[in-house]
Amino acid sequence: MDTGLVNDIIKRLLEVRGSKSGKQVQLSESEIRQLCVVSREIFMKQPNLLELEPPIKICGDIHGQYSDLLRHFEHGGFPPGASYLFLGDYVDRGKQSLETICLLLAYKIKYPENFFLLRGNHECASINRIYGFYDECKRRFNVRLWKIFTDCFNCLPVAALIDDKILCMHGGLSPELNSLHQIRNLTRPTDVPDTGLLCDLLWSDPSNEIRGWGSNDRGVSYTFGPDVVSEFLQKHDLDLICRAHQVVEDGYEFFANRQLVTIFSAPNYCGEFDNAGAMMSVDEDLMCSFQILKPAQKKFSFTSSAKPGSGTTTSGVKVNSILVSHDVMNYFFPRCKRMRKKFHEGDAISYCKLIVLAILKQLK
Repeated sequence: MDTGLVNDIIKRLLEVRGSKSGKQVQLSESEIRQLCVVSREIFMKQPNLLELEPPIKICGDIHGQYSDLLRHFEHGGFPPGASYLFLGDYVDRGKQSLETICLLLAYKIKYPENFFLLRGNHECASINRIYGFYDECKRRFNVRLWKIFTDCFNCLPVAALIDDKILCMHGGLSPELNSLHQIRNLTRPTDVPDTGLLCDLLWSDPSNEIRGWGSNDRGVSYTFGPDVVSEFLQKHDLDLICRAHQVVEDGYEFFANRQLVTIFSAPNYCGEFDNAGAMMSVDEDLMCSFQILKPAQKKFSFTSSAKPGSGTTTSGVKVNSILVSHDVMNYFFPRCKRMRKKFHEGDAISYCKLIVLAILKQLK
């Protein structure tokens, strides 16, 4: 694919920055076809289990919320200023799945060694046929183009390993996953089966209500308890599982004593959830920082700080520092074992809630 054409496509896709949310970008069917075909070739040349080096930024579900995707890039840095890993679910539900996936594929083509996309459960024909992407393709172009996207999605990698310590996927663990080589050996191109390892990597969910493995209310795959996470990390000498797949109020949520984190990057999801969207940055020392994107229509400015060790959250975690500025919140969390002695852990959201509760108690 001509470099000039890729640059022009990216330029047009970025021209809507600052415009009214939902403004469509006009790309031709031929241009979109080329994005799918060329990116598909790149996906097939790269492994099913990507082995990545920090620093890198990690995003969860986007679901066609194109203006929010642009906001993440504005605050995290546009490629190639930063390397990115997206955990899947680029399409469906939001109004601009086409703009969203086209920009991501264009960046993948332009920066194949610095920009990475994993497969989510919505990068599957049987799912996005129902939840919006098929209808968007048919309305704006035709069904043939949707089928081209399906061929591309069937080649996406399904997991990533960062510095041999952080395992990333869209959904979660699988009772069939005994070795990471099993992920490497998964066949592509492939549709997502109803059961098995690939299905679980894209569909499973953690649950505090069980030990071991349980049924999933989604009707697909399993749920797994904190004990499963701990045993898996110990067996494979890992520090953290990073996944997406579930809406969480603050854009991120920890599980299993902070051995697993859920990242969801679509704020005000579907216009129905009052959730934030998060992006996690991993630096060279595996220090993890979270950037919280509040819903666009609810911008605010608030700054507070606490010296390391000067307070505790409701969960007993030491507070580090809090910074909330405009609609973006940044703070740091040292996840990996070798960093624990160097930094205190911080949970800004819990600390803010604690402050509010204390103020309300005094007012009474």
